[in-house]
Amino acid sequence: MSTLIAVVIIVAFGALVLAFATRKKSGKGGKQKSRAQIIRDSTRKLAQDPHNADALIALGNLYYNERAWDKAYPIYETQISIAPVHKEIDVFKAALRQGICAVKLNKIPEAFKGLSSAVQINPNDFEVNYYLGLTFYKNNEFEKAVPRFKKAVVLKPETPGLNSPLGLSLYKAKHYKESLPYLKRALDENPENKEALFAMADGMNESGYGEKAMKVFMHLRPDPEFGAKACLAAGMHHLKIGEADNAIQDFEIGLKHQNATPEIAIETRYRLALAHFALKSIGNGISYLQEIMAINPQYKDVPQLLARYSELNQNKNLQTYLMASSSDFVSLCRKIVMKYYPRAVAKIVDISVKPENIEILTSVEFVRSEETHIFRFYRTTGAVADLYVREFHSRVSEAKADKGICISAGLYSDEGRKYAEGRPIDLIDKNGLIKILKKID
Repeated sequence: MSTLIAVVIIVAFGALVLAFATRKKSGKGGKQKSRAQIIRDSTRKLAQDPHNADALIALGNLYYNERAWDKAYPIYETQISIAPVHKEIDVFKAALRQGICAVKLNKIPEAFKGLSSAVQINPNDFEVNYYLGLTFYKNNEFEKAVPRFKKAVVLKPETPGLNSPLGLSLYKAKHYKESLPYLKRALDENPENKEALFAMADGMNESGYGEKAMKVFMHLRPDPEFGAKACLAAGMHHLKIGEADNAIQDFEIGLKHQNATPEIAIETRYRLALAHFALKSIGNGISYLQEIMAINPQYKDVPQLLARYSELNQNKNLQTYLMASSSDFVSLCRKIVMKYYPRAVAKIVDISVKPENIEILTSVEFVRSEETHIFRFYRTTGAVADLYVREFHSRVSEAKADKGICISAGLYSDEGRKYAEGRPIDLIDKNGLIKILKKID
């Protein structure tokens, strides 16, 4: 009899195990039933009482765990609003999850609402700091994002994926050198992170490691997403070190990227125009400025550049005066001196070439007299201040010259012109210079 009872117990236990295993194998079906039951029960409760805390907690947990952010978000919004009178609601969890859902849905102002409350309750929570940093980052408040990401790294240093947002926040906050180790670690974690790669290259360039940065920029030039930015950065570096021909090549490749942002495309055209001007290819530079004018007539100093270089393009002597090499400029200044006196004979006695100007000491033979004149030439297109006019007058007096002629491609300040009145110095501005240049072959 006892044997029979033992057999029955064993059979019953086996059946129980089999039923449990069968339910476990059904897996998805069982889970779906449970999910459906939660939704059905919660919906019924909320129909009777929209502020039923138990139903809101159950639904919130379900949708949050399923990452159904759009469904979870309004539930946690409601939980926050009723939490003062429903002590069963975890205020910290509700605020944190509302903030996280808002971040995932790109509702940035709403994300600040929940996360700001959560960080006051528990400022040392990892998720609070990470998602608050992410919210600041998405809101372009990079300086505020940095301390939040740094705290998240301290709380959970081994968590993957933290180095990239921290490094990018530092980079975008212009802390270039500090960003480099974090960006390097981000690339060690994910070598395909092109955003971190570009930021690291640009950060190196800004930190004085131009040669290393250039290798990365050149590697990124063909990239469909970051190629246009890399070409612009590479071209600007080449332009900075005086390699305008290489810069032009970079910029031209950059303009071939069809998916470049409008900001990158227009800046690339602007830099390309400057590169052509650096090589004295004025016509090509003007063409790119005209393209920019068609897109944005007020972009930077494009109208002024276009007016200046269009004039230069029509006046080769003015082009030489402003842009030629030092030897060609001196040669032109000599011609100006020789043509300055139509009814006298000018003889050049001495030429002094200085970084800021050129002086030519000249003996001028008139019909009944002979005088000593000093010519000073400025290449600037800006205003010559009265300080320089006073200094030039002193130079004329010290040399015991009879007269001084100061020629500039720009203007003279009102104070400078007033000072020159009644003194043996003539001030010739751009308009006067152009009249002289028209007389020279």
